[in-house]
Amino acid sequence: MSYELTVTEPFVAQHFLTVPDPGPEGTLHSHSFEAIATFRGPELGEYGYLLDIDAAIAAVSAAVGGYRDETLNDRLPGNPSCERLAAALHADVAERVTAPAVEELELTVREDDTATVSYTAPL
Repeated sequence: MSYELTVTEPFVAQHFLTVPDPGPEGTLHSHSFEAIATFRGPELGEYGYLLDIDAAIAAVSAAVGGYRDETLNDRLPGNPSCERLAAALHADVAERVTAPAVEELELTVREDDTATVSYTAPL
């Protein structure tokens, strides 16, 4: 049994892929992204919730703020894939949250309403 709290934050960022034969994705272009953070834990904290929703929103918003309207190639090592973006956002959100009841964070990145990638790790 586990509790979950999910918050979302939309943003736009640009990138170009650096893989062999990237096709049109090899030129600078924008995507509409959504960061979806799901916090999980088996018990509620002292005040009867897993994590304060405002704290969760603030953490995700601050993490996304570092990528909003930026070129991902300038912010991520290697090919700026959604997988790398999800892992980077996960690390940033994890640093911003203090919630003893939360044991796991899943950070999902949705790209242009067509694909999602998730990175999950203990918090």
